[in-house]
Amino acid sequence: MTDDQLLRYSRHILLDDLGVEGQERLLGSHALVIGAGGLGSPVALYLGTAGVGRMTIVDHDSVDVTNLQRQIAHDLARVGTPKAESAKRSIGAINPDVVVTARVERADAAALDTLVATADVVLDCSDNFATRHAVNAACVAHRKPLVAGAAIMFDGQVSVYDARDAASPCYACVFPPESTFEEVRCATMGVFAPLVGIIGSVQAAEALKLLTGVGRSLAGRLLMLDARAMEWNEIRLERQPGCPVCSSRR
Repeated sequence: MTDDQLLRYSRHILLDDLGVEGQERLLGSHALVIGAGGLGSPVALYLGTAGVGRMTIVDHDSVDVTNLQRQIAHDLARVGTPKAESAKRSIGAINPDVVVTARVERADAAALDTLVATADVVLDCSDNFATRHAVNAACVAHRKPLVAGAAIMFDGQVSVYDARDAASPCYACVFPPESTFEEVRCATMGVFAPLVGIIGSVQAAEALKLLTGVGRSLAGRLLMLDARAMEWNEIRLERQPGCPVCSSRR
């Protein structure tokens, strides 16, 4: 670690649980972020400021003025710019040492099979069930830890699905792919601006913990936030023996 890095990350290094060794793990890590919108913005910024050495950001969409109410990685000058590229520029302005790859594309199964294989941790910041299930399937196939978040209106949720742990459920154990869920989007239902910041920050924290081995992850637990009352609830999650995604890979 260089003198500049020792200074930049000094507040991490002062933490006994993290220290120089933990910071060096972050510097040598690769995070894959799916989505650069409301959740992906705080995720990408916090991983970048924390010193995760490499980051791949995948998003097919471009910045719209309606995004600026909550998607803090973007600004008015970047309306029309691909979100992945915009997030890369924001990270670079804070921490130019982070190597960021911006992928302006949809995170389909073929792309994810390649991208997940090279990542140390995957953060799902997407906004639809099809993508979430595709990300989960790739993480199970490559035994990569997944930090998944969701937020709509005043309600958010976040959990860790760790395919390296035989006792940990995968996303499909909790939300079976054959089930029918009502797809709701910010464009039609709205979203409380700070909600995505709260959930995205928790996602970033869980990813940093997984990369450094600090503390206990949210694997096996689903945190749900009601931002109207600012109340958190926790549900214990169990692996489903008949899960169509992970049961045959344990």
